[in-house]
Amino acid sequence: MTMIYFHDRPESSAHIPLGGKAAALAFLAQHHLPIPAWFVVAPAAFEQSLSDDQRRSLSAGEIATVFSDLRLNPSIQAELQPALKQLCPAEGTVAVRSSALDEDGMQHSFAGQLDSFLFVKPENVPEQVVAVWKSGFGDRLLAYRQEHQLSPLPSAPAVLIQTMIDAKVAGVAFSANPVTGQRGIAVISAVYGLGTALVSGEADADTYQVNRQGEILERQIAEKAIAHRYAPDQPDALETVIIPPVQAKQPALTDDQVRAIAHLVRRVEQACGRPQDIEWAIDAAGRLFLLQARPITTLAQVSDPDGVLNLWDNSNIAESYGGITTALTFSFARRAYEEVYREFCRMMGVPAGAIAQHDHTFRCMLGLVRGRIYYNLLNWYRVLALLPGFTVNRQFMEQMMGVKEELPPDVLAQLQSASWRDRLQDSVRLLRTILGLIKNNLTLPRQIQHFQQRLDLALSLPQSELEAMRPDELAAYYRDLERQLLTRWDAPLVNDFFAMIFYGVLRKLTVNWCGDTDGTLQNDLISGEGGMISAEPAQRVRELAAIATSHPDWADLLRQGALPQILQTLPDYPDFQQRYQSYLEKFGDRCLEELKLESITLHDNPLLLLRSIGNLATASSPLSPHAVPLTPPPLRQQAETKVQQALHDKPFRRRIFNWVLHNARQRVRDRENLRFERTRLFGRVRRIFVEIGKRFHALDVIHAPQDIFDLEVEEVLGFIDGTTTCTDLKGLVAVRQAEFSHYRELPAPGDRFATHGIVHQGHTFQNPVAQETLDQDWRQGTGCCPGIVRAPVQVITDPQQAQLQQGSILVAERTDPGWIMLFPAAAGLLVERGSLLSHSAIVSREMGIPAIVSIAGITNWLQDGDWVEMNGSTGLVRRIPVQTATVMTPTDAEQAIAKVETHGQ
Repeated sequence: MTMIYFHDRPESSAHIPLGGKAAALAFLAQHHLPIPAWFVVAPAAFEQSLSDDQRRSLSAGEIATVFSDLRLNPSIQAELQPALKQLCPAEGTVAVRSSALDEDGMQHSFAGQLDSFLFVKPENVPEQVVAVWKSGFGDRLLAYRQEHQLSPLPSAPAVLIQTMIDAKVAGVAFSANPVTGQRGIAVISAVYGLGTALVSGEADADTYQVNRQGEILERQIAEKAIAHRYAPDQPDALETVIIPPVQAKQPALTDDQVRAIAHLVRRVEQACGRPQDIEWAIDAAGRLFLLQARPITTLAQVSDPDGVLNLWDNSNIAESYGGITTALTFSFARRAYEEVYREFCRMMGVPAGAIAQHDHTFRCMLGLVRGRIYYNLLNWYRVLALLPGFTVNRQFMEQMMGVKEELPPDVLAQLQSASWRDRLQDSVRLLRTILGLIKNNLTLPRQIQHFQQRLDLALSLPQSELEAMRPDELAAYYRDLERQLLTRWDAPLVNDFFAMIFYGVLRKLTVNWCGDTDGTLQNDLISGEGGMISAEPAQRVRELAAIATSHPDWADLLRQGALPQILQTLPDYPDFQQRYQSYLEKFGDRCLEELKLESITLHDNPLLLLRSIGNLATASSPLSPHAVPLTPPPLRQQAETKVQQALHDKPFRRRIFNWVLHNARQRVRDRENLRFERTRLFGRVRRIFVEIGKRFHALDVIHAPQDIFDLEVEEVLGFIDGTTTCTDLKGLVAVRQAEFSHYRELPAPGDRFATHGIVHQGHTFQNPVAQETLDQDWRQGTGCCPGIVRAPVQVITDPQQAQLQQGSILVAERTDPGWIMLFPAAAGLLVERGSLLSHSAIVSREMGIPAIVSIAGITNWLQDGDWVEMNGSTGLVRRIPVQTATVMTPTDAEQAIAKVETHGQ
């Protein structure tokens, strides 16, 4: 069998392993690239050249013994001679290089680990072939393989023998920038003479950056003081020559040559299907040659900074979807956000053509990063930019969502850019939108009433009927809910928009007209409105605790007993039972993480509710001695008095202010109430998919009913109606469970970060901006409900298992409506995430609990039992020694407020 493979004879390579380098050249030769003529000596030639003793030594790892007297097999030498004559017909020289089987691959390049020999005369090729084999078993290569966890004993490399190019200029080129990751920028390095001066680091190189259009974007001309030239009288046939100073400072390449090399490396990338690193040379005649090509192995972990920018932020959505979220929940939520905001734009008078043009924007308002839901923030801005008055609305939206950082100026300029034609059309739309806003504001109460009637009708199907439905009936019922509600979520959307506008305007007016330097007066003005359903669970918990207080044994059982025992004893207390069942009927779906379809509701496990009642009932006193709210109770009255004093001689401003205040109060109240209606819908969707999960499990389609949450909505429905592309749901669930389990082991992504290009490639998902260094004894957040409280804190990470001590300050990363059962025992509330219009902020104001949200790192800064002083007006939290935690009088409180506000400034 032949041991030689010629570059121009593909049929001779059928059974010869060429190795990485030669295989790459063989592949590229088929694309007619300018490669110097070459052939390869197969690895099997090494085996044929070994004696029996050398084979035994090799098996024993005695490598030095093998190569002490290794010679090329005579039959291979006989085959080699005519091949060399064909390659060097005019007494030329060749390069002898390694081509190991795993060399120049995507995972490992082995760069510099095996020997190469240049300007080798034909008669010296056999001994250099043996030298290449020897380098394939050298100490540095064995160490490299061990470091990269490869097999300890390598195979002998193939040996590439190629016509030697006596280069006038040479270097390397990358089809993508290996440092920045820019896939559209080719990087070229060039030196005088042979490329060995560049590879060895002896010579500085000129560097060029060329874009896809052939423009040279950047050139760095180095002083190339030396060059490697061919020297036949030297042992390695190379010598270092000094470049004249004037020439050293000149570019080694012309612009045309730079563009030609960039074009060459891109042709190589196109042929190979991935970014490439090549070696090239230009001879004295000006001919450009491709000497070698290999993949750029570092790019897999580098994103392309020129790719599409996405900003990800979880400022407010973490309240609804904290932590890892299942595939079912994300697919449902993504679809819901898409449809409801399309509908919102239609209602606001945005032309159908503009909505259609932003189809991708609506479909990508949410993203899933390492199993966690994020706002795709730029798409939210793009949707808002469809509405007139973007500049003002943007600030209000940021306030509502709790977004802390400004958009980059270039991104903001792009969103606001418009031609004169666009501005003219926007003006026409503005008039139409204003008319629509006036109409919607006048008719909103009636819209809310009709929406609630439609929701009640859609959810009127009893739970018992769901339990009897076939899978196809359940799927049809879900589709019907989509049609009736998800695409007609009109009243809540309009109300949210008005809540955002009126609350934002109210905040500006309190600052500009009423001198509210803290920017918190609007919170006091909208507190205590009443009629807010989110405060009702806490009131009902207090009522149930009051009943349990008169039955100490029952209260103790609620606090410590097992659920079966509690439910068995429940009929013994009929008054409690009646109120308890009434609570579940209305608020049974208002659970922890209630918008996650996989969440366990109070219908499934009411133990958290029962524990909260028991803890409140068995508390020794309503508040611990030192946890006394220091703000007098009539906050709303005091705030209204302050406004009257500021506007008493400005009747026109007073009328405007009162109109804005009236609307802000109504819209914020209705916003919270309508979020409860969303809870009802999500609870029904949850039940539909729980029932489908049971059917699938009964049919052995999935291993367990709860596996349904690891499938996307369309995968579940597609399996039923025949449109899914994967019917192996067990396999699909297993893959997804393994992936999401891995997410739980990885660091959580940051609260805000940017990605470029492919989102799930080459990103750390962390905010590179250094966090502000904060004083060790205080933290600044956003005040939501006034009041100064000194009390010990209790950091709650799992409210399902938590027992909040009465009078403690509740500290949490985030809260959702399911936490409301813990609120009655809290003297104050400190939340790491959230905004002025988040659930915790609104409910705390309604219940009169001093609260601060958006406090960076609060859950890591504080530990259970730490004493703090919190000011719900200024948003300042101070850690204090226990011995200073004494009861304050109202006079002391006023002095403390002044001191804390001064500290905050």
